[in-house]
Amino acid sequence: MNSRQRLQAALDHKSPDRMCVDFGAGGQTGMGAGAVYRLRKAIFGKNDYRVKIIEPYQMLGEISEDLRRALGLDVVGINTPNNMFGFANEGWKPFEMHDGTPVLVPEKFNYTVDKNGGVLLYPQGDTSVPPCAVMPKHSYFFDSIKRQQPLDESKLNYLDNCEEFGVLSDADVKYYADAAKKLYEETEYGIYMTIGGMGFGDIACVPAPWMKNPKGIRDVEEWYVSTALRRDYVYKVFERQCELALKNIELLANAVGNIAQVVFVSGTDFGTQRGLFISPQAYRDLFKPFHKKVNDRIHKLTKWKTFIHSCGSIYKLIPDLIEAGFDVLNPVQCSAEDMEPKRLKKEFGRDLVFWGGGVDTQTTLPFGTPDQVYRQVRERIEILSQGGGFVFNSIHNIQSNVPVENIMAMFKALKDSSC
Repeated sequence: MNSRQRLQAALDHKSPDRMCVDFGAGGQTGMGAGAVYRLRKAIFGKNDYRVKIIEPYQMLGEISEDLRRALGLDVVGINTPNNMFGFANEGWKPFEMHDGTPVLVPEKFNYTVDKNGGVLLYPQGDTSVPPCAVMPKHSYFFDSIKRQQPLDESKLNYLDNCEEFGVLSDADVKYYADAAKKLYEETEYGIYMTIGGMGFGDIACVPAPWMKNPKGIRDVEEWYVSTALRRDYVYKVFERQCELALKNIELLANAVGNIAQVVFVSGTDFGTQRGLFISPQAYRDLFKPFHKKVNDRIHKLTKWKTFIHSCGSIYKLIPDLIEAGFDVLNPVQCSAEDMEPKRLKKEFGRDLVFWGGGVDTQTTLPFGTPDQVYRQVRERIEILSQGGGFVFNSIHNIQSNVPVENIMAMFKALKDSSC
């Protein structure tokens, strides 16, 4: 099989010729730039390389073609036209991370440094407006800065929380179509596409770091409170968001066709380490109707498999996610309560493709020994790959400060599992 066939087999719950592996296709399946830099040095023996930052909010590094081939990766991604800060990844310029890692950032990655040594970033690269995010000193990624305006209950307008949603422009549709055509014709990789604006209540997006003057409910805590106390308001936001999402699905279905094999739909987290932070009934009332509409429209118009990323202990919600029409679950956080891989595979493996779960990124990968990493990866592969329906990835992104020896142990286990 080539990589595209390998991904399709996994999506069809069939056993491919070897493990289908993804690192870097999406914003939840990548590697921090520091990890990419040290991995390149370990494999190629060079340290004169600057890693491109393809997702500046999390400071994810590009998995370039030479590294992709060296690691035996199978999936490439089509990202949104603009990143989380509202500008395109183009016009590269040098930047040094706090730990000295040399990287390249987009030309509109305009920043200042605060009194504590933190790097402040600005929406759309406009330093004339207040900063929207900070990468604290000794950190490896950005946190959104609270920019919540005073709330007046009598003047709350749900349309303020819909400003960022709209129908894709002709240029944006062409961007997706051209990117898909290029990957399809010039490579044999599996194709993963990220569609923006469909993650209802995705908390990473609520502060809207790409907007210069976000209005409405933009504070994380206030948003979570609103899902319970202002449910009608949130429901109206979702209704408008869904209306636009359905139009965009039609535009992309016509432009891209079935070139894309899997599409990222939602990154909304519903779990904590120990359980859900929304009841199943609240999910059914507030989120599920819109998830179902989006998935139904995609499945009606295309052969795309739909991908949801939701961290934490979401075991009790998985039957509802299946009923809502999701095909792929990520990151499969086996370190959370009730998320034992054997149980997940036994109960939901016929209905869901597990994309992730290959190694714990909270404990084993960053803090274990290479032998512990190797053994856990082999164990997870044995469990999750049975009968197909598994794309290997770690549990969420590999962070920049993970020891390179442990990353190498992970890939050794992958290679050995295919022998």
